Amino acid sequence: MIHKFKQGGLHVVLDISSGAVHIIDEMVYDILDYYPDVNIDQVVEKLKNKYTEEDLREACDDIDSLINEKLLFSPDNYENNVQFKNRKPVVKSMCLHVAHDCNLRCGYCFASQGDYQGSRSLMSAETGKKSLLYLAKNSGNRRNLEVDFFGGEPLMNFDVVKEIAEYGKSIEKLYNKNFRYTITTNGMLLDDDIIDYLNENMDNVVMSLDGRKTVNDKMRPIVGGGSSYDVIVPKFKKLVDKRGDKDYFIRGTFTKLNLDFAKDVKHFADLGFKSTSMEPVVSEPGLPYTIEESDLETIYAQYDELAEEMLSRHGTDEDFGFFHYNVDLEQGPCIIKRLTGCGAGSEYIAVTPEGDIYPCHQFVGNDEKKMGSILDESWDSEMSLVFKNAHIFNKPKCRDCWAKYYCSGGCHANAYNFNGDINIPYEIGCDLEKKRLETSIYMQAKIMLMEE
Repeated sequence: MIHKFKQGGLHVVLDISSGAVHIIDEMVYDILDYYPDVNIDQVVEKLKNKYTEEDLREACDDIDSLINEKLLFSPDNYENNVQFKNRKPVVKSMCLHVAHDCNLRCGYCFASQGDYQGSRSLMSAETGKKSLLYLAKNSGNRRNLEVDFFGGEPLMNFDVVKEIAEYGKSIEKLYNKNFRYTITTNGMLLDDDIIDYLNENMDNVVMSLDGRKTVNDKMRPIVGGGSSYDVIVPKFKKLVDKRGDKDYFIRGTFTKLNLDFAKDVKHFADLGFKSTSMEPVVSEPGLPYTIEESDLETIYAQYDELAEEMLSRHGTDEDFGFFHYNVDLEQGPCIIKRLTGCGAGSEYIAVTPEGDIYPCHQFVGNDEKKMGSILDESWDSEMSLVFKNAHIFNKPKCRDCWAKYYCSGGCHANAYNFNGDINIPYEIGCDLEKKRLETSIYMQAKIMLMEE
């Protein structure tokens, strides 16, 4: 199985199973419309008015060589991979909802402005410690464990964040674990002491900002009104300036109201932020900010514009990274990760302030998807099995999709929220993911050619 596309003057073909990417000429691009389903003589007959017979036969010989080397039309044997078939998932990532409260009132917030359709609450240090202990005990031989301090706004419970993080470090040697901490914050409560603590103790910091001041403040106002942009941008810049080479992301959300989001990503870069992300809003149909199928071509053009901007800055002091273009063309993630994705409900869980367990942060508040409790260590193994089996080979739309080994089947929560079934992907999300993948492949090919 292959996928071919054109972008920026390049003709590109991706071999799905091997992950091999080939930059080809127009003739080979045309031949691959037919070959190898038809023989060389038939290819010559179909294209003889455009190319010479000699060139066509030589090109087919080159294609045959790539096929023999399993770099084109390579066999897909992953479904029968022993590692995949015999996998026994362990919990290795946890989203700790330390605060079901927030000091912003974002219009598109999936967490209903922080309370997740419930009462506003803060996690106790005891519940947080039990959560990390649960993770340590249920992670098998996995040593590196990921913990995301999440909300709402986790800095509204900062003293508890510190106590939980310190507890995690205190039990690492006992269980032979290494806790890697991330915190996701809107930045409103940042001060010098908190910035120093986060830079010292958090392996990653995700900072929420939607871009230009007018765009950000339209959807991310302070409680009671007012500009969040003016408050948080200086704080984010200070945090990043002091962070050194440790990981961080400036993460935004774009909606139907700012489909020119490439300008917002460029705004991040102009502010000096090198690690950026911009996610499409996922919201119910009919809302004024909901992205619709009719918006896709506009969004595709924005991804193209962003790619060209990044290429123009490549190798300069003004270059920057964009999360969705950081695709490993060497098929870097392990086979199980490529087939199963995030592992929500089996390898990744979310824990509420009350200690309830959900498959991921986007299922929190949906009582039907409650999986158990940290407090009594209950666990719905049947629900976990359902999530474990929600891999690309059990998703009919994914089996024959060229992007399956990169998107890994998409987001379970989006699939469930739109289609009532975690095995039926959210279609607009699929379309956007495929466009981002094409653009990422194009960019990497272009950079390779620029550096030759």
